[in-house]
Amino acid sequence: MSKQTLTIALSKGRIFEETLPLLAAAGIVPAEDPEKSRKLIIHTNHENIRLVIVRATDVPTYVQYGAADFGIAGKDVLIEHGGDGLYQPLDLKIAKCRMMVAVRKGFDYESVSQPGSRLRIATKYPNIAAEHFAAKGVHVDIIKLYGSMELAPLVGLSDAIVDLVSTGNTLKANHLEAVEHIVDISSRLVVNKAALKTKHTLIEPIIQAFAGVVNGGQ
Repeated sequence: MSKQTLTIALSKGRIFEETLPLLAAAGIVPAEDPEKSRKLIIHTNHENIRLVIVRATDVPTYVQYGAADFGIAGKDVLIEHGGDGLYQPLDLKIAKCRMMVAVRKGFDYESVSQPGSRLRIATKYPNIAAEHFAAKGVHVDIIKLYGSMELAPLVGLSDAIVDLVSTGNTLKANHLEAVEHIVDISSRLVVNKAALKTKHTLIEPIIQAFAGVVNGGQ
């Protein structure tokens, strides 16, 4: 019988860096740094465990369809994706930030965001934005952007933006301010439901190792 293989979907950047201690706790060491390598499949110190490097927004899709057995994705990405076909056993409490509404300084957000009003919102998170404003009774026209979100209110493209905020320095540098908190964001472990059953003996120890780090406050 051939040895089962395990594929883990990760994205470059902050999530990958903050995942390294979790992988180490599970005895998994990447053979290469994806920030320095052009390879999209990274082998590890285990011949049957590999990492696939994908866009952060694609991690749930790779896991949902079984191209990866499990992965790590931000709560923002999972809310937008919907989480279909995914088991989410653990909040890893890494890559923490907040989903916020932000406007240009001096903009009277409170008066223009009353129930029944209409706003133009620029965001890369249309589902999160739409749900948030619907709950407030505010009508919104969603303008989907993929980058430079802060520019939208400054040039009149939108009244406000919905985006992730970490330190708030980028907002300040562009004369914007956060005016409303939507949801706290951190990264979650997501597992393909079928893989959890068929590869349980491989996956469960990794989940437990990750949980040990998270619950130990390391």
